[in-house]
Amino acid sequence: MTYVISDIHGNYEKFKSILSQISFRESDVMYILGDILDYGEESMELIADLSIRLNVYPIAGEHDFLAARMLSGFSSMLKSGATPDPEFISEMTAWVQDGGQNTLEAFRNLDGDQREGVLEYLEEMMLFDEVTVKGKRYVMVHAGIADYDENTDLEDYLPEDFFSEPLDASYALMDGATVIVGHVPTKSGKIEYGEGSIFIDCGAGEGGQLGCLRLEDGKEFYA
Repeated sequence: MTYVISDIHGNYEKFKSILSQISFRESDVMYILGDILDYGEESMELIADLSIRLNVYPIAGEHDFLAARMLSGFSSMLKSGATPDPEFISEMTAWVQDGGQNTLEAFRNLDGDQREGVLEYLEEMMLFDEVTVKGKRYVMVHAGIADYDENTDLEDYLPEDFFSEPLDASYALMDGATVIVGHVPTKSGKIEYGEGSIFIDCGAGEGGQLGCLRLEDGKEFYA
């Protein structure tokens, strides 16, 4: 079976509850549409789990993308003992205030090898993915695709293009495909459907539910 989930935001217990509900097996596949990190208190535990699951494919969200840069800079600073430049300090402060505090503290408590493992996992996250299930094509990104042009290959977009422009439910982004996104919590707190689009951020980062969609039959799961 094929599952899609998004915006876990360090809520490892909710993620484990979803896995239990769907009886997730090695023969199944799961796509996580970004924002694994921040806000919640178990981001590092979540990454440790995900990093050993070969059938779980993470797609970067803006929190993951920023955290990779912030944590890499922090790790380099620890190794060298150098004082970071003011611009980095400013970016780090803004990130910490926007949900990164728990992530930074947990990262600081890891040993050197564990830190390298976390950075490697974050830096290797994809920006988008596609899958066809029962003859239906799905394109999966974190938020949307800024200035989308059907004549431009998805691989030609910049990372920020997948984070900066939330998908509008009133129009279909791609002909012949359903686009699945997270990023913006749905008003209902449940998975919502637009024209050629599916929105699966159910607000776990803000204390709401974590939603999961099974593509074969459209069944929804919540924790």
